[in-house]
Amino acid sequence: MKKAIFNWSGGKDSAFALYKIRSEKEYDLHCLLTSLNHDTQRISMHGVRFELLQQQAQSIGLPLKTFSLPSAPSNSIYETELKRTMDEMKSLGVEYSIFGDIFLEDLRKYREEQSAKVGMQTVFPLWKQDTTEIVNEFIDLGFKAVVTAVDASKLSKDFTGRIIDHEFVNSLPQGVDPCGENGEFHSFVFDGPIFSNPIKFEKGEIVHKFYSDDDKHGFYFCDLV
Repeated sequence: MKKAIFNWSGGKDSAFALYKIRSEKEYDLHCLLTSLNHDTQRISMHGVRFELLQQQAQSIGLPLKTFSLPSAPSNSIYETELKRTMDEMKSLGVEYSIFGDIFLEDLRKYREEQSAKVGMQTVFPLWKQDTTEIVNEFIDLGFKAVVTAVDASKLSKDFTGRIIDHEFVNSLPQGVDPCGENGEFHSFVFDGPIFSNPIKFEKGEIVHKFYSDDDKHGFYFCDLV
């Protein structure tokens, strides 16, 4: 089998892509790889605590590998830390890097370029699939996810903390991708066929944050504890 790492965000696209990869039985998964905010010890952009990420990995049954980044890192910092981590994986015989991206061409090209620097090939099991079909199959398979962050320019505060079900999908405003592929929302998966047991959590407060002086809308985050 082909030795691979799986780039894990903790969200629904990652979970569904992992489900697909495991079903194909073509890759030997070495670990889940996740970037963390060094200051908060949370998953970058998703805002999920490290402790919940650890519980996901344990329930999935794969080792967890993380690398830390400062808040709003520059491309050079991100690429330096990523290459250091990928070089380590390459030295262990890993040849493939798997992602849950669906249709962002620029992002795919960037991932391919960064992986090529260490001699790895990339795999995109969900590439160019219909996002409405993806999210409906995700729900129908029994996956359960909660919305942890929303782009306030695309969605209102009340979408934060909601469970992703058919009602949620049907309530999304026109122009918002059903999988949030354009960054409209992010999620945390807490149950489904890839887990040996559900991840227990409680919803905490909802906070509003801005990432730059040019950010006029910011993001709403639902803390999971």
